[in-house]
Amino acid sequence: MPVGLIALALGGFGIGLTEFVIAGLLPEVAQSLGVSEAAAGWLISGYALSVAIGAIVLTAATARLPRKHVLVGLVGLFVVGNLLSAVAPDYRVMMLGRIVAALCHGSFFGIGSLVARSLVAPEQKSRGVAVMFGGLTLANVAGVPFGALVGQVWGWRATFWVITGIGVLVLAGIIALVPGDSGGGEGAPSTLRAQLRAFRSVQVWLTLAATALGYGGMFGAFTYLAYTFTRVSGFSAADVSWLLMVYGSGLVLGNLVGGRAADRNRDRTLIVALAGLTLTLVLFGLLAASPVASVVLVFLMGVSGFAGVPGMITRVTDHAHGAPLAAGANVSASNVGNALGAWLGGLAVTAGLGYTAPLYVGAAIVAAATVVMTVAAGLSVRQARATAIAPARRSPASKTM
Repeated sequence: MPVGLIALALGGFGIGLTEFVIAGLLPEVAQSLGVSEAAAGWLISGYALSVAIGAIVLTAATARLPRKHVLVGLVGLFVVGNLLSAVAPDYRVMMLGRIVAALCHGSFFGIGSLVARSLVAPEQKSRGVAVMFGGLTLANVAGVPFGALVGQVWGWRATFWVITGIGVLVLAGIIALVPGDSGGGEGAPSTLRAQLRAFRSVQVWLTLAATALGYGGMFGAFTYLAYTFTRVSGFSAADVSWLLMVYGSGLVLGNLVGGRAADRNRDRTLIVALAGLTLTLVLFGLLAASPVASVVLVFLMGVSGFAGVPGMITRVTDHAHGAPLAAGANVSASNVGNALGAWLGGLAVTAGLGYTAPLYVGAAIVAAATVVMTVAAGLSVRQARATAIAPARRSPASKTM
């Protein structure tokens, strides 16, 4: 494994911590800063919105810069943002720290995925991306519970000091281990105008739509899992932590398996993953009253939910000819999908449909993603056939000349 991938994976781990650990610390943060828990919740929403904006704006602004230099700058933002959170004297500074840290999130994963695939052989590009995202999945399994524990024992600020330290390690790792010429690629568009031309591709838009819908369905179900476990499956509130670790373990496995499978047949892997997630969510809704079935299905939800991530990223960047802006747009699409799924799931709960309703809502959204991906795959096959037939049609004419 190229050592540069280790630095990128550690970056994914740190960013995963920053995004998710705050959820377990909200009561302590709210009390310390003298705000309501609802106001503290905006530290999560504000982060997500900033990710969606930063993924596009920062990627576009740095289009002509060397990608290693961009990654160093993004991790610098990550360190500054978490440092601000660690020392924040009030809510406004805390929110500023969250926004600054979030701005690097989308661009790091977008540009980092291009760098990751450049560090491995072409036939292993999805696996290279999967290694980087492995850090994010590991953050869900081990990092977030550990960060919450640190916050509960030594105070919530200690957690952000730890994350700041991780950021410094990532910064040193990228400087030392990532090659200076990585991620460019011959023919990759560098100017903003050239990158915008990549969005003329129907395949780019279909992949972005499938990403938004796939993430949206999974996150819509995930948002209300704690209620499903405690109100339907019969688990106690204390059980939710280890149940989420089961889900996180599924994410890790799905990311690794999906990356390898996508290198063999990407579109088939994406369709199977989305169809599998649809079926899993439907079964979860039907069997949520069974504790044993719930444990099995939340694990499978993690596996199928993340199995398509590496392939989606390499697919959109391939059809965009390596444009970093397309990679950033893919991260933005996933965050837009997350917001949409959580909102629709909340509407179902508010309508009195019960705490299994978000699972069915999520299944419907992911089913739509499966249809979009099937259409995209069929179109890709037809385009490939047309490209192969065109030279054959021209060859007789060329012989008669």
